[in-house]
Amino acid sequence: MGLLDRLGFGKLKESLAKTRETLVTRVTRLVTARGKVDDAFLEQLEEILIGADVGVATTVDIVESLRKRAREDRYASAGELMGLLKDEIRSHLNGAPQEETDPFELTGALPHVIMVVGVNGAGKTTTIGKLAHVYVKKGKKVVIGASDTFRAAANEQLEIWAERSGARMVRQEKGSDPAAVAFDAVRSAVSQRADVVIIDTAGRLHTKVNLMEELRKIRRVVEKVHPGAPHEVLLVIDASTGQNGIQQAKQFGAAVGVTGLVLTKLDGTAKGGVVLAIAREMNVPVRFIGVGEGLDDLQPFDRAAFVDALFDTGEAAA
Repeated sequence: MGLLDRLGFGKLKESLAKTRETLVTRVTRLVTARGKVDDAFLEQLEEILIGADVGVATTVDIVESLRKRAREDRYASAGELMGLLKDEIRSHLNGAPQEETDPFELTGALPHVIMVVGVNGAGKTTTIGKLAHVYVKKGKKVVIGASDTFRAAANEQLEIWAERSGARMVRQEKGSDPAAVAFDAVRSAVSQRADVVIIDTAGRLHTKVNLMEELRKIRRVVEKVHPGAPHEVLLVIDASTGQNGIQQAKQFGAAVGVTGLVLTKLDGTAKGGVVLAIAREMNVPVRFIGVGEGLDDLQPFDRAAFVDALFDTGEAAA
């Protein structure tokens, strides 16, 4: 099961319930009702895939491949066709970049600096809290830099998560220079021999300053105080935004060099198929997925486990 244990798989399966109903359950009903692969069947299959936010281009690829394979293999049952669909989805995910090692492993000169970006409401704050929690559980000393200084409640929310996770937070007054906060956080972590620094950032600014330029400035300042940093730039995307998440990934990627994606709120959306669209469009690995609101509900993204959980229509793992 890769990076996930049995309990983790059960949580993943539970979080994909709405996507499973939108995608797998509807396809199963279609297969049972029609009983053969013809043009009408494939048109309805396209509608189902697009409804799950798989994306138009990916949908076309999957449907055409199924058309060809069903013709060549002469499938004999609904179960066999579902097997073909599962193979196609697995194949598309396997073509995307993937971290094969423990994504929490720290390499290079410490502290390991992680810059977290994304639009407001995507789940940056909760992601930071969950990341900090994992590292603290592993015995690491974690510092959180509160560089989202423009949003009124940002520091308060982040402080709650820092306390819950056992991390130390570096902050300044509302409206302070975000890059200055990042500088202080990294400098403090270096002097105190911390293992990890996680830097929060704004998702939008209430000034005339361009958001992407502000993020570039944070990158430059962090690198100045700790050469080689940030070691990771994680973009947090709300799964319920679907295709809009891909556009966000492209914009942030062009500005600050995103190294990995975090897909949040999978448990609250039927658009989990966006993982397939992201796999096609982005040359950046999905590093983590959010499967709930708890401190432990941030999982490393395991492609094989994701597909198995999506198509598992039996009882959830205990």
